[in-house]
Amino acid sequence: MFRKFDGLWRSPDFMKLWVGQTVSEFGSHITGTGLPLVAVITLAASPSELGVLAALGSVPILLFSLVAGVWVDRLPRRPIMIASDIGRMILLLTVPLAALTGHLSMPLLYIVTIGLSMLTLFFNVAYRSVLPGLVSREHLLEGNTKLATSSSLAEVGGPAIAGLLVERLTAPIAIILDALTFLISALSLGLMRKAEPPSVKHQPESMRRAMRTGFDVILHDPILRALVIAHTLRAFFGSFFAALYSLYVIRELGLTPLALGIIIGAGGVGALIGSVLAERVTQKYGIGTILTLLPLLSAPLGLLTPLAAGPPLLAAGMLMIPQLFGDAMWAIHGINEISLQQALIPDHLLGRANATVFFLSQGIAPIGALLAGAIASASSARFTLLIAIMGFFCIAVWLLTTPVRQVQAVSGHSRTEDVPMEESV
Repeated sequence: MFRKFDGLWRSPDFMKLWVGQTVSEFGSHITGTGLPLVAVITLAASPSELGVLAALGSVPILLFSLVAGVWVDRLPRRPIMIASDIGRMILLLTVPLAALTGHLSMPLLYIVTIGLSMLTLFFNVAYRSVLPGLVSREHLLEGNTKLATSSSLAEVGGPAIAGLLVERLTAPIAIILDALTFLISALSLGLMRKAEPPSVKHQPESMRRAMRTGFDVILHDPILRALVIAHTLRAFFGSFFAALYSLYVIRELGLTPLALGIIIGAGGVGALIGSVLAERVTQKYGIGTILTLLPLLSAPLGLLTPLAAGPPLLAAGMLMIPQLFGDAMWAIHGINEISLQQALIPDHLLGRANATVFFLSQGIAPIGALLAGAIASASSARFTLLIAIMGFFCIAVWLLTTPVRQVQAVSGHSRTEDVPMEESV
């Protein structure tokens, strides 16, 4: 009768983490929607100012992700997460305060955006690293499934809640609610009782050498190496979609902004369904099958996007199929990918390894976006998205040739402990 509430349902510390991050995920979507609306509605920002605002969010990731990984490995992780939450709360509260006192400006939003991106970077690197020290290896998949389900639910409902709050309360005041969600996250982390794994003793070393260890631990393990190469290349081709999808739907297919919103919303629903099903699907087919077969299945589905044509209803339907089913597959894939990485990477190297993945994927995405723009300018958005789908397919075929397909379960793989210690913290 109570089987559904076994496992991590009976772990008080995980439940505190899960509840806090669920609330924070919804709050982050309020900011993701609300902060640009502050610029558009309250400050009447120009397109160039909005472009700068969007670009500034990527700067700290490119400049400081590797440094963040070193500090996350050297210091207790929960205090880093709590400090990041408190810092983000304070930064966000400056927006409604400035609006109420008549001092709101684009330079202030620029500063807030950079600060939020920096603190979120440190939080996310620590967040990805804290779960293996909180739950046993056999519960990693369950834990990541629950956390991803909350993230997908926030993706579906967060923007709508943000729009409602902005409409009823104004954008600056809506930001206050997000600030409070970071406070809830900090409190939930502070209430956790289980001690973190002890830090590994290390000899003094340069920051450069410490940062290099994140690359070493990934290159040292053939499974990790294959996962990260595939993840980075998918980020490259995924940036083609990030740059051109809206333009393709609105200009080349002639669909309305409302239709675009519904289509993208279908992707959120698909991700939510995938998150809910991830654990049982993985238990049935095995993690190696999931990580190699799902990318191979999703690529042909993705062909419907550049092939979409005909009356608006038909074109929209062709776009919704890969959004709904493709995003469900990628949600299952992502949960398994994170769980396997956490199982393979030693705890004292998780921060640097996770930061390295952030650096590679976020660093290559702007290059892909620029290339996508250049190709689309010379041809069309449709042709450029077709190139991206072909890229996804090639990555999926290559992944079949790697040791990843032989993995059966997270718990069956030990962590890569033989990375040279003089290169680790």
